[in-house]
Amino acid sequence: MKKWNVRVPDRSTVSKLMLGCGVTSLTAAVLASKGYSSPDSVMGSLQTEELSDPFLIKDMQTAADILNEAVDSGEKICVYGDYDCDGVTAAAILYSYLSEIGGDVISYIPERAEGYGLNNGAIDRIADMGVQLIVTVDNGITAINEAEHIYERGMRLLVTDHHQQGESLPRAEAIVDPHRHDDFSPFKYGCGALIALKLCAAMDGGDYTMALEQFGDLAAIATVADIVSLTGENRFIVSYGLTLLNNSDRPAIMALKEVCGINEKALTSFDIGFGIGPRINASGRFGSPKTALDLLLCEDYDEALALARQLEELNSSRKSAENKIISEIYSMADKDPSLLRGRVIFICGKGWHHGVIGITASRIMEQFGKPCFIASEENGEIRGSARSFGDFSVFDALTAASEALAKFGGHPGAGGFTIKPGMTGIFHSLLEDYALREHKTMPASELTADATVTAPELTVENIRGLSVLEPFGMGNTKPLFCIDDAQLADVIPLSGGAHSKLVFTFGGARHEALFFRRPPAELPVKKGDRFDMIVSLSVNEFRGNESPSLIISDVRLHGFGQEKYFAALNSFEAFTRNEKLPANYYAAMLPERDDVVRLYKAIPDGGINSDALYLRLADQRMNYCRFCVAVEALRELGLVGVTSSDQRIAKLPVTRKADLDKAPVLARLRAARD
Repeated sequence: MKKWNVRVPDRSTVSKLMLGCGVTSLTAAVLASKGYSSPDSVMGSLQTEELSDPFLIKDMQTAADILNEAVDSGEKICVYGDYDCDGVTAAAILYSYLSEIGGDVISYIPERAEGYGLNNGAIDRIADMGVQLIVTVDNGITAINEAEHIYERGMRLLVTDHHQQGESLPRAEAIVDPHRHDDFSPFKYGCGALIALKLCAAMDGGDYTMALEQFGDLAAIATVADIVSLTGENRFIVSYGLTLLNNSDRPAIMALKEVCGINEKALTSFDIGFGIGPRINASGRFGSPKTALDLLLCEDYDEALALARQLEELNSSRKSAENKIISEIYSMADKDPSLLRGRVIFICGKGWHHGVIGITASRIMEQFGKPCFIASEENGEIRGSARSFGDFSVFDALTAASEALAKFGGHPGAGGFTIKPGMTGIFHSLLEDYALREHKTMPASELTADATVTAPELTVENIRGLSVLEPFGMGNTKPLFCIDDAQLADVIPLSGGAHSKLVFTFGGARHEALFFRRPPAELPVKKGDRFDMIVSLSVNEFRGNESPSLIISDVRLHGFGQEKYFAALNSFEAFTRNEKLPANYYAAMLPERDDVVRLYKAIPDGGINSDALYLRLADQRMNYCRFCVAVEALRELGLVGVTSSDQRIAKLPVTRKADLDKAPVLARLRAARD
């Protein structure tokens, strides 16, 4: 269960935005909840109509001049990219442009095994090919030693990047990166492909016409796939690029749309983020990034389709490997629930594919609402990736555990690390020590609703007005709304019971909402209950009729006390970690025998989601902490099993009489109480 954060936008600001921006009440409420206080602030962030002058970026003029002169003089140029979607598309943009204006140009993208960015082995190979000028895209800003090696080999370097600079800059003819400390350009959040597009425009005298028409589609794909903030100029490039993508005759785009199954519909940022982007990324994760680059540069549809199908196979391999790791993690946690009860989650496996460790960490973090560190041991080396949220910094945590690490790097939200031999347990302990020291109360994973919607606002016209906020993505997420105090009239199973349709009354009107991947039996609400839910809104069209479409993100009984719930969960997990609690907690946590029996009897034969069971049993006596202790006692005695994948409690076959007093968790609680 996630913590709900239901924003309450200021009503006077909502009215001001409705009048000043000409938007509906729902749209104005979303804007106000996201911090926009005036029509001017909305226009500046969400209605950017052009890209800023490329020459405002430090060294852009110098870089354009150097490249134009290199083309004119016939110098051999190498465009050096990266193996992710942004690096591949950026390489495709600059390579294509230099080729079209007559440049003697080659491309180089390192394989994942080579690691990110410039490396001396690649530099030597490039030098042996007679290259005189290396131009990086989406990398290079921190390549201090590699830059020196480039000059030692008699070549020159030109850097274009969008990552943060270190303490010093590498040796280069020009360094184009809005994050340079001495750069004062207005927009800092473009991806590597957007910087490459701006460089093409700069080489064309600063006019964006050609660059946008030729490469706006690729820059849009990279912007969404690289998860940069969809505000300011990024919104412009994605909006512009989506128009190109929906009318594209680029063989690569047509082929990718075909293998993604989206060639018959208008593309959205969602289709890029979950369809096109992952397939391009799969090339660098499970094959060679050259396959993706060849596809983007391909001019023949049949050839492009063959390459796109290769990416489809690689993406299937990526999903299979990812799901295999997730499945193994579930199995490990089913046998040892303590793996999920730490302040952070740290799990180490063997032979897990490093290309999907980061994605796996993200999924586990999202599912269990905790900072996540996933590692894999292969050939005696243990490498991993970490993901976090809120104010828990991955980089600070890794720094605190650095004595157990051979190397590490990252930023607050993500990072990578290599554990020294024999120090896996110490690394885990140091992570937990850091979390306890710096975060007495760990950040909770939240589900945020932008506003509470009223019954009169649930109209087709009002919901359609939300479209002005598109495209959605990082920094401009699709809005969610809270529906407060509805009455459940019926629950209808869909797809053989895999999903649920909730029929409810709200403000005197009857509505329907869909809850995917949640069977009716696992809902925490039943017919007749008053309940709340967080939903996304869209317009449903069927046989010429339009109606509001509601997709449920979460649902709970009306009046549910989430603060008590999360406080109880934190106390239970702290107890399992042997953290000291206030003396009066132990008695409050200890369930009576009748509580445990009542819980056991309430479990249906087919099992039930633990939160759904708790909400059906919750009363003054059975607080959530006692519920958790009771479930743990039954699990320890072999009377129930709890699957970590869906937190499903199910009765196990009883082969012998169980003595409840023998449950270790109850014995420990009694000892702590007494």
